[in-house]
Amino acid sequence: MANKDIQEKTLNFSTKIVNICNLLRENGGIEYDLSKQLIHSGTIIDTKIEEAQNSKSQLDFMQKMNVSLKEAKEINHWLRILIAINKKLETRLLPLLNESNELISLIHATIKNSKPKN
Repeated sequence: MANKDIQEKTLNFSTKIVNICNLLRENGGIEYDLSKQLIHSGTIIDTKIEEAQNSKSQLDFMQKMNVSLKEAKEINHWLRILIAINKKLETRLLPLLNESNELISLIHATIKNSKPKN
C-alpha cells in the first residue's frame, strides 16, 4: 500500500496548490476560472492517496492510485496553460510543475511496485 512518504509529499503539494489558487482568485479574470480546475486536481491527488492507504483490497488500492496519477497528470496540463497565458506566474508555477512531475513519477512507481507478481 502507499507509504507515509507519498502521503506527506501529496499533502504538502495540495497545500501549495491551495495557496497558489488563493493568489489566482485574487487576480480574477481567466486565472480565477482556471483556479477551480487547479484546486480540484491538486487536492484530489492527496485525497485519493489517503483513501488508497486505507483501501480494503488491492483492486481498490490500485483504482485510487490510478485516479491520483490521472489527476497529477491533469494538474500539469492546468499549470502549463496558466504559465502560457500569464508569463508573470511562471516563476511561481514552474516549481509546482516540477513537483507535480516528481509526484507523477512517485505515484507511477508505487502503482508499478504494487502490482501482483505473476
